[in-house]
Amino acid sequence: MDTGPETTPCDLVTVPARQGLEAVDILRRGSDDETVGPVLHDGACAVLGFLVPPGTAEAWDVPGSACTRTDGRGLRVPAEPPVTGGGWLLPPVAETPVTDPAVLRAALDQAARLIEAADNCR
Repeated sequence: MDTGPETTPCDLVTVPARQGLEAVDILRRGSDDETVGPVLHDGACAVLGFLVPPGTAEAWDVPGSACTRTDGRGLRVPAEPPVTGGGWLLPPVAETPVTDPAVLRAALDQAARLIEAADNCR
């Protein structure tokens, strides 16, 4: 498997780990493995970060999440995780350098609904 391009610019969507893990499952159940790009986790596994195309932060408004960019040009996908103490849940690959923000938004919405339904069944 190729270790993704080191020069792919991107923004970073961060979400609580529970919602992020649900979203990863939803995305991976998609029609192919190229639905979800690289995903980071922090050292405590409390937050997941999805790499998305640069410019996503300008219009990102999903409740419970944040989208960050770096100096207007986006982060660059490195081979090693850019988060100290964190790591890759899904490492970069050339075939899917970032996650489509519309697809991610739908998966995060569905994940939030699933979590809410599970919490209400307790």
